[in-house]
Amino acid sequence: MKKLILFLLLLISSNLYSQEFITDDNFKDKINSSHIVIIEFWADFNKQNAFADWSKIKGGPYYRVNIVDAPLAKKKYRVRMAPTIIIFKEGDKNTVFKAGLDLLFPANINDINEAVEEAKLADKF
Repeated sequence: MKKLILFLLLLISSNLYSQEFITDDNFKDKINSSHIVIIEFWADFNKQNAFADWSKIKGGPYYRVNIVDAPLAKKKYRVRMAPTIIIFKEGDKNTVFKAGLDLLFPANINDINEAVEEAKLADKF
């Protein structure tokens, strides 16, 4: 019984933080779907995710975009390096974090969470 409960808890927690991949077809709908949306642009040639534990990013839905599957979004938001994370607020680009020439991501989860909180607070003042 304990094993069954543990299995169900793991299954539920994994679904709470499931990654969703988006393309040009649904990109606009996703960035307009919530007050704050976090998008990670990535590429097959760079197997590194911006974050190993992306479930710790708080404050809005987190989506991943393969730049091959979203060339229009890549061009519109001038994504030149992967990974790049863009925080959207009400459908508009708010904050950008991008990898350097070494393709390493310079920010950490705390930096992203802080930027999300700043974007949320900007309405209040």
